[in-house]
Amino acid sequence: MKKSKILIGAAVLTIAGFFAIAADHIDAPAVAGGTSDITDIYAFQGEDNNNIVFVANVQGLISPADTDAAAFDENVLIEFNIDNDLDAVADLVIQATPRDGKMYFFGPIAPSQSGLNSTILSSSATMNDVDITAYGANAIVETNNGMSFFAGPRDDPFFMDFFRYGDIIAGDETMFSDPGTDTFAGTNVMSIVVELPKAMVGSGDSVNIWVESKRKQ
Repeated sequence: MKKSKILIGAAVLTIAGFFAIAADHIDAPAVAGGTSDITDIYAFQGEDNNNIVFVANVQGLISPADTDAAAFDENVLIEFNIDNDLDAVADLVIQATPRDGKMYFFGPIAPSQSGLNSTILSSSATMNDVDITAYGANAIVETNNGMSFFAGPRDDPFFMDFFRYGDIIAGDETMFSDPGTDTFAGTNVMSIVVELPKAMVGSGDSVNIWVESKRKQ
């Protein structure tokens, strides 16, 4: 098995309520604009109240003109880390890696190791896949064993007046304007979505989740 090295991890979320979000647009110089750049992660209750949905978005600020040519990087592994006993160590992972027009998912399964390297846990018992949805096409969703999967371009749902934020940080402004200007309006991301039963991630009231992108070495 080939190992991968972490390039960036988004913020940790503690999920105890209905909805959680962490974002990291633009400000990751080592990978900014690259195929492993995580823009944001989401976790929320599914339409079925017994389910939870995890979303990882990568490759931010894709213009509509460039979205048709945008693609997931076959050398990048996206890993959802789930800590269900709140000790800041992943108890389960869900891995997503693209190949030949499909996104392959493995897990949730206990990781084989912790730290900067990961091995793709390619057990057929935990593997699922979905065709990557083309830009402008109807969403392709695959469901198997109570889990549902999607991968493809989507409008960036994150709202942020990034330039006003820069002015505040620089001391030139003291607050956001009302209404603000959405810096990310009209731009797209490459999105990976997993919906699964809450029982598959743990039995407690809260879990931590973080997402890492890891490039094949």
